[in-house]
Amino acid sequence: MARKTPEFNASSMADIAFLLLIFFLVTTTMDVTTGINRKLPPPPDPTVKPPDIKDRNIMNILVSKSDRLLVNGKPGQLEDLKEDVIKFMTPHYPDDVAFPEVKEETIDLIGTVYKSRGIISLKNDRGTSYDMYIQVQDKIAQAFTQLKDELSDKKFGRKYADLNEDEAKAINEAVPVPVSEAEPEDVGTK
Repeated sequence: MARKTPEFNASSMADIAFLLLIFFLVTTTMDVTTGINRKLPPPPDPTVKPPDIKDRNIMNILVSKSDRLLVNGKPGQLEDLKEDVIKFMTPHYPDDVAFPEVKEETIDLIGTVYKSRGIISLKNDRGTSYDMYIQVQDKIAQAFTQLKDELSDKKFGRKYADLNEDEAKAINEAVPVPVSEAEPEDVGTK
């Protein structure tokens, strides 16, 4: 009489593996980068007096609680904000008093460039909608991306996103992103 070989019943293993696969697909989250990429400055030293900044070097953008824009105290349109920021932050040489001051600086890999001393000052009302806040941030980011692309194309013949690390660092030094964002406050109270 032949001896029966022991068997392992694996018929339910496929069902278990399938259930585990479904479990991990449902419970696992994808790591997706979201949000606004900003490097926040360190807290200010209370003993150090902030530097004096000339009014002509500041572009004030104010967003009211009704999502209206004021650019340098005048009503502005969201559609025009990108071009307004580009026009303001583009170095105008020789010195034009209608625009921010410029300074000449020599940067490795790209040589001597003119840099704007302009600062974008953004202030929101507490009632500003999140959608409007993000749209304004997006327009400002698009403006600086275009400025970097233009300089990158002029100096390296490629878009900023296609540069290597050293080239991108040089462009970032030539086109900084000076955006100052104040704490939200009740700008337009009833």
